[in-house]
Amino acid sequence: MGRVEGKVAFITGAARGQGRSHAIRLAQEGADIIAIDVLEDTPYAPYKGSTADDLAETVRQVEALDRRIIATKADVRDFDAIKAAVDDGVAQLGRLDIVSANAGISTAMNHSENLTEDEWSDMINVNLSGVWRTTKAAIPHIKAGGRGGSIILTSSDAGLFAYENISHYVSAKHGVVGLMRTLALELAPDMIRVNSIHPTTVNTPMVMNEATFKLFRPDLENPTVDDFAAAATTMNALPIPWVEPIDISNAVLFFASDESRYVTGVRLAVDAGAAVK
Repeated sequence: MGRVEGKVAFITGAARGQGRSHAIRLAQEGADIIAIDVLEDTPYAPYKGSTADDLAETVRQVEALDRRIIATKADVRDFDAIKAAVDDGVAQLGRLDIVSANAGISTAMNHSENLTEDEWSDMINVNLSGVWRTTKAAIPHIKAGGRGGSIILTSSDAGLFAYENISHYVSAKHGVVGLMRTLALELAPDMIRVNSIHPTTVNTPMVMNEATFKLFRPDLENPTVDDFAAAATTMNALPIPWVEPIDISNAVLFFASDESRYVTGVRLAVDAGAAVK
């Protein structure tokens, strides 16, 4: 216990899924949390968005661990909102050491030439530009602390290689890698480390929905979660269909802790071997 004791972490997309899991895992190890989420549906996403109740549950679980949390509704497409949330969180909690740029969306699959301008723009705006805005708002606070820090960017296996019919998602997630590598160089003199995590399919609401099941099993009229699991397993080297949020959170914790104090500029796949299959 206590691997990030006394530190403060800023987490985007914290209302549920991986973001909530990251908040809880870091709180278990002693961190206080600054949390934001959009708390509304996202255009073109084939699943319901997070809600105020979701974010309240994240707050409840972090506070149950006797840690402090400042939770705010904010959209990663809005720099002023992100900055206000981070500034307020640091004012209340006193410092910033860790950033988990986790917020992201998925949309329905389509051939590149059939994507609309809005579908492309929204994907890049959230999954790439939103990550940049997150770091832009947070970096001055980490630098001001003079203690170094850790920035963890959530990419995807789609940031390591291509998938058909999601060129906007693949492009955004590859872009996150370029941003990570550049920030790692820019921030190294301040002992701020920057790394990216690349999950395979994760058991979250973004994945566990009827639209995803149909994407993986277009041959079936009404595919079930078991049908989806069979198809998803074929993506991975290990014989499992997906990983759990805690598996990603443990990687976030490693990067956030001093155990990785000299690790920067690294792409870490938490993907059951999908990248080597």
